[in-house]
Amino acid sequence: MANSLIWLPDVLRGAGLKVELVSGWENRGRGDVGQILGILCHHTAGAKTGNMPSLDLLVKGREDLPGPLSQLGLARDGTYFVIAAGRCNHAGKGNWKGITNGNTNLIGVEAENTGLPNDSPWPQVQLDAYQRGAAAILTHIGKPADFCAGHKEYALPVGRKSDPSFDMIAFRVAVAAIMSGTAALFLVPSPRG
Repeated sequence: MANSLIWLPDVLRGAGLKVELVSGWENRGRGDVGQILGILCHHTAGAKTGNMPSLDLLVKGREDLPGPLSQLGLARDGTYFVIAAGRCNHAGKGNWKGITNGNTNLIGVEAENTGLPNDSPWPQVQLDAYQRGAAAILTHIGKPADFCAGHKEYALPVGRKSDPSFDMIAFRVAVAAIMSGTAALFLVPSPRG
């Protein structure tokens, strides 16, 4: 039986985004999700070259953390890879707007980026897809842009995580503009918070 997030590809495609389905995604997850209340943004900290070199890791996990590690992978060319329709190990301990069970209540998006200065600025096509994907998902679940958090904002203790490596305040402003229909193409400045 498929997990709850089987709507993800249709919502992303409806926003005009490129979507690739990873074989078995409908039934992949560590059980099913609960009520989805928002999105948690990450970067992979993977290789600097390649479009989506971290995909296998996101599906299978690591020695210390079993996969899947996110519902969505976002490639450098702006393609969303739908990895899982169920719960994923992406959030860890944290709190955003009273949401404390991120693995159950937040959709994890792992965008391909090292997170280091040598991989900045992010490709504009990738940032645009990140913003439009977040806007489409939040619109679908009926939540405003402030229910899109960076892992660095959610994770406890404070300072435990640094991803994503761009300014989340500017990112949410861009997502809100897309949701309200007032968006042009927004550039997100380098790291701030």
